[in-house]
Amino acid sequence: MESRVESERRVGMGKLDTRLLNIGFNNGVVASRIIAIVNPSSSPMKRLREEAKDRGQLIDATQGRKTRSIIITDSSHVILSAIQAETISNRLSDGGAPKENVNPKE
Repeated sequence: MESRVESERRVGMGKLDTRLLNIGFNNGVVASRIIAIVNPSSSPMKRLREEAKDRGQLIDATQGRKTRSIIITDSSHVILSAIQAETISNRLSDGGAPKENVNPKE
């Protein structure tokens, strides 16, 4: 059973914050659950990936492609994505909405 603090953190203004962030290939993560988005190349991140795999908390959303970012959630899940960390960060700060094609035709 989750604590009251955990419950309140996920509930904002009386409703669940279920905004999904696109992490590539039609995969989504609840944006409010993300703790960090990091590059996978350093040794500590490689260890983090292996430890999550051993715990059964590794989610591979790369669809067989090269891992370009690692997403860490508040539930200690580690999610691998084939999208660059910078791109995912931009999507998170933009509200997860796709960019509109702005064409100044009148």
